[in-house]
Amino acid sequence: MNTTTIDVRALGKVAVLMGGTSAEREVSLMSGSGVLAALRSQGVDAHAFDPAGHALGELKAQGFQRCFIALHGRHGEDGTVQGALELMGIPYTGSGVMASAIAMDKVMTKRVWLAEGLPTPRYVWLAPEQQTHEQIRNVPDELGLPLIVKPPREGSSIGVSKVQGYSDMAEAVKLSAQYDPDVLCEEFIDGDEVTCPVLGHGPNAMALPVVRIVAPEGGYDYQNKYFTDDTVYLVPSGLPEAEEREIQRIVVQAYRTLGCRGWGRADLMIRASDRKPFLLEMNTSPGMTSHSLVPKSAQSAGIGYEQLCLLLLANAALDTPAKAA
Repeated sequence: MNTTTIDVRALGKVAVLMGGTSAEREVSLMSGSGVLAALRSQGVDAHAFDPAGHALGELKAQGFQRCFIALHGRHGEDGTVQGALELMGIPYTGSGVMASAIAMDKVMTKRVWLAEGLPTPRYVWLAPEQQTHEQIRNVPDELGLPLIVKPPREGSSIGVSKVQGYSDMAEAVKLSAQYDPDVLCEEFIDGDEVTCPVLGHGPNAMALPVVRIVAPEGGYDYQNKYFTDDTVYLVPSGLPEAEEREIQRIVVQAYRTLGCRGWGRADLMIRASDRKPFLLEMNTSPGMTSHSLVPKSAQSAGIGYEQLCLLLLANAALDTPAKAA
């Protein structure tokens, strides 16, 4: 993970994509600002670029040679921006089109993971036409209570509810449907919440240290993720060494199964009753704010924030490398 060999000048003119139009715009602006300052401190010719205010075609017109994607959520983490950059031949950080699109959709992610025998909580998917009173009421019979209701294509805990009883289901589905027409209902796993970043590609992908999350009253929601200092992040995690290694093994397998590259971060729950880990989701454009978990984990592994940003940028790539003229 040595960055001293990176030729900063060879990286060229760099756009840090931040902001965007998703529900996570505010968080993306925080991530992007941190990345921009870090890259500039390392001598990179880096510039902020907000797709909400500028057409992506301007990247080519303005001579940008690579992009650091600090966008979160739709039109940033879902393969759409990645596809545009592929067409323009501008290398970018993080996963390619297919892996980004699959990982953004928690239902598709679960289908892929389950096909590979990876552990993920049981779920019920409610398409718009399935969100009838009767079908909504039947979900707890299948998954038990409590359960989680969330939009399958949003992040940062936006639109997520923990349902304690039958009477809460309709309101939870209604909230989720404000962010995504489809609704994901998921078995609640009671236990430790952890996250584990991955760096690299293919057989060279490696997991960073596991971070254990202890949120106020067990509620790791949008507010506690970004705007309070009450959430405790334990890294080293304090988990038994064998347990940490097993989580890292599963996370790398989950990352490679989805075809991720560059970097990512998997969120998991460890069931208290038998200490079995369950994969919740894979983030292909993780947060890089002062509260974010990838920088905390990297720091524990001896990789500073500026070093991490430079390393990710240096590994920017295309799904289909541009042919030499």
